[in-house]
Amino acid sequence: MGARDEGSALSVSPRLEGPSDARWTLLLAHGAGAGTTSDFFTELSTRLLGLGGEIGLRIALFDFPYMEQRMQTGRRRPPDRMPDLQRAYLDAIAALASEPERLVIGGKSMGGRVASMIADRAPIAGLVCLGYPFHPRGQPEKLRTAHLEELATPTLICQGVRDPLGSAEDVKGYCLSSNIRIEWLPDGDHDLVPRKRSGHTRAGNRDAAAAAIVRFIGSLP
Repeated sequence: MGARDEGSALSVSPRLEGPSDARWTLLLAHGAGAGTTSDFFTELSTRLLGLGGEIGLRIALFDFPYMEQRMQTGRRRPPDRMPDLQRAYLDAIAALASEPERLVIGGKSMGGRVASMIADRAPIAGLVCLGYPFHPRGQPEKLRTAHLEELATPTLICQGVRDPLGSAEDVKGYCLSSNIRIEWLPDGDHDLVPRKRSGHTRAGNRDAAAAAIVRFIGSLP
């Protein structure tokens, strides 16, 4: 069995943060290069839990099998193939055993893309993407938007205005489902971080993203 297969065989166990009796669960996965123990998720989770009390929110974080193996062995490895990533995400949803009408899924970059590709066939209420990779870096002609044109799941995308994987200028020309709303973070890059000279701050943008997510979840039926 190859290394890729060994990684895919690892179990998926989301880590829960927040009240066990929360009304809503937000399940998030990481991007290609860093897992859910990164500063991005630590900061985001703190903000979401702080704001989410009014709607009753808990956070569930999980790492794809290739990232779990990377953390266990200390050796870098590329993401698994998309079918394996999708299967792992569906396994994470099943492991939570949450009520479908109270579960929202999503993730950062690649994690959000994987979630978006299973959203319409998963038992969930909504989708949240942070820094959606509309195209590879430096390759704006290679769009990853075909499935987003007909997406039926209520969706929020929090995107930096100058994200190199899908800027505001890029995205305005895309044909996206009317079920998708985009929260643009001023001068933000792929991590939602603005340049110092812009007058905006990383903390401000991440506060705005967390607030938008809580509003979005609270607006779901």
